[in-house]
Amino acid sequence: MLPLVEHFYSIQGEGKYIGRLSLFFRFGGCNMKCEGFGCEEKTLTGENILGCDTIYAVNREHFSKNWQMIEDVEILLSIIDAYKLPRAVDIVLTGGEPLLYANDALFVEFLEVLHNRGHKICFETNGSLAVDFEKYPIYKECEFALSVKLSNSAEKLSKRVNRDVLSTIAQNAKDAFFKFSVSELDDAENILIQEIEEIVEIAPTLDVYCMPLGASKEEIERESEPLIEFCKTKGYNFSDRLHIRVWDKKKGV
Repeated sequence: MLPLVEHFYSIQGEGKYIGRLSLFFRFGGCNMKCEGFGCEEKTLTGENILGCDTIYAVNREHFSKNWQMIEDVEILLSIIDAYKLPRAVDIVLTGGEPLLYANDALFVEFLEVLHNRGHKICFETNGSLAVDFEKYPIYKECEFALSVKLSNSAEKLSKRVNRDVLSTIAQNAKDAFFKFSVSELDDAENILIQEIEEIVEIAPTLDVYCMPLGASKEEIERESEPLIEFCKTKGYNFSDRLHIRVWDKKKGV
């Protein structure tokens, strides 16, 4: 079964395909917590917990009761059909960490149907989990936004950076690019700069996008200008977080 947290039709707010019409499927569960990002979410019992800006899709203990357990691919397809899309818009699979389900037969079947229907499929992944491109060739038709976590996530290096996985995705995916969340660039000792350079060297042919870290419009605006200057210096691409700038903290957009 696949734990579906939410689905929504919007625009892509980050990275290489920003502004493209996209239907998002957010799946529950993740192999990381990223408590260093400092985003807070209140649980059903009133407890505040820390994590990324999608804690509600990561923390099984406190939020899985709100997730829909999918047992049949037809349920997912009926969701798409209900939107009455004007064309075969991009399908973005996010989380949590969607590649937790990379070997799940139901998940693979869903990808194959999406591809046959003419949708472009893009994964938003932390890039730490292996994909078997030979056993499941459908992944060669998919695109990967590799949001590799930096030390500001508070996750261990050995957990957040998997060189073999990143190299394999870069070599086999239809397209892939790096997408980093960056903050506090006014700190002269900021170690994130070196971390980004070391990760990019793993797959140097991939485009690099840097986003301001934050879960609110105010935070994004505060971090954007110094990040743009950083990108100009390093030759990286700046990525806005358009959905936050437009809708602030609102979910499902």
